[in-house]
Amino acid sequence: MSTPLRIAIITGSTRDGRFGPTVADWIRRQAAERPELELDLIDLVETPLPTTFPAFGQSLPEADAELLAAVKPRIAAADAFIVVTPEYNHSFPAPLKNAIDWHNAEWHAKPVGFVSYGGISGGLRAVEQLRLVFAELHAVGIRETVSFASAWEKFDAEGEAVDPAAATAAKSMLDQLTWWALALKEAKAIRPYGS
Repeated sequence: MSTPLRIAIITGSTRDGRFGPTVADWIRRQAAERPELELDLIDLVETPLPTTFPAFGQSLPEADAELLAAVKPRIAAADAFIVVTPEYNHSFPAPLKNAIDWHNAEWHAKPVGFVSYGGISGGLRAVEQLRLVFAELHAVGIRETVSFASAWEKFDAEGEAVDPAAATAAKSMLDQLTWWALALKEAKAIRPYGS
């Protein structure tokens, strides 16, 4: 592969005191070991998006357009995504849904891997709902998922996962994500998606 695959890692939680950056940094380090991947970490705290959509046919206010312009090209440039999400009330955080909804064609025919964390369920209920949302946006959800139940107990003080099985799960997910990213990128080079 001559050109690296561009992978956007999206940190979906914006809550004060969030654990998400620990998990996102960990998966970023796992992915960084692969020379065929180029990574872009999109933290929704650092790249806030508007929360009010304009009426159909109306333009965004300039300040909102500037916020969107800081994120949209990065989503569009990605060949694949890794979504890092906690579970809130059996679902995923509202800021993550907001970020998804501001984009449409940018998700089309691209694979999405999931890294979830939380209490006893490890965020898996959030992932199941995200699969439905991304399917509607013509994205391909990756079967293998990385999940951390009782996540706060699963990382050491340096942010490393204490269970070796986590790295094994990450490898499986990244293998599938890379395969799908390359396959879809090659397919779109021959025939644009949707034609």
